[in-house]
Amino acid sequence: MSFQELFITPFVEFDFMRYALASIFCLALSAAPVGVFLVMRRMSLVGDALGHAVLPGAAVGYMFAGLSLPAMSIGGFAAGLLMALLAGLVSRFTALKEDANFAAFYLTSLAIGVVLVSKNGDSVDLLHLLFGSVLAVDVPALTMIAVAASVTAVVLAVIYRPLVLESIDPLFLKAVNGKGGFWHVLFLVLVVMNMVAGFQALGTLMSVGLMMLPAITARLWAKSMGMMIALSAVIALLCGFGGLLFSYHVEIPSGPAIILCCGVLYALSVVFGWEGGVVTKWLKRRKHKVG
Repeated sequence: MSFQELFITPFVEFDFMRYALASIFCLALSAAPVGVFLVMRRMSLVGDALGHAVLPGAAVGYMFAGLSLPAMSIGGFAAGLLMALLAGLVSRFTALKEDANFAAFYLTSLAIGVVLVSKNGDSVDLLHLLFGSVLAVDVPALTMIAVAASVTAVVLAVIYRPLVLESIDPLFLKAVNGKGGFWHVLFLVLVVMNMVAGFQALGTLMSVGLMMLPAITARLWAKSMGMMIALSAVIALLCGFGGLLFSYHVEIPSGPAIILCCGVLYALSVVFGWEGGVVTKWLKRRKHKVG
């Protein structure tokens, strides 16, 4: 099989492959950078929790309008924001930390979403909501993903400096009255927005993978925030491209194939990463002992 048949022909011949690649490109530019901030703020599992919180809202939208993109998107966005706000409020007025409340709410949300879809749909609809279908992305879905990516990119550019400061030293930002709580809430809105955009292509369970795995992998290769953001977007795009081709030629689901590529690259980075890989740390220790 020639190079063109392997890498180019699938996107030339099939519209659904081009739409899928375009959606992954948009998500790579928005979800992956958001994931970097989650990693730096030690909120990696919060992203997973918000991804599950989208499900009951999407299920309610499905109950009223079927597999309607606007209805499920509005429902998922509202449910994700509601869970984030409730987790924050419970953390403020109880002894529980925010991560514990996110875990409690996300498990409950996942159960509610599965029950709602199971009672009002069939197994195919449930699988579509949980795992998505990136090859089924059409023009309306692609438009919504592109809008979410554009809004995320603009907002991140505007709030970049206070968000970095709030991620690194929230106590200093609070001391100088830097409105850390406002930036935190606005950031959670961006997280939920990207989860809603991602579930159209990858489902509620897989969308968090494209947000977190490239960001975690980038942390093993780069130190500076700017480099991590750029590298995470590149990794997400490459894994999306590779996962689509892999699923096309091997005939497996595209969403899991994309996340699997991200996982393989993460595993390789754990061993060979320049800024935190096993080999790099071993070489540094050996150099230190010799010195």
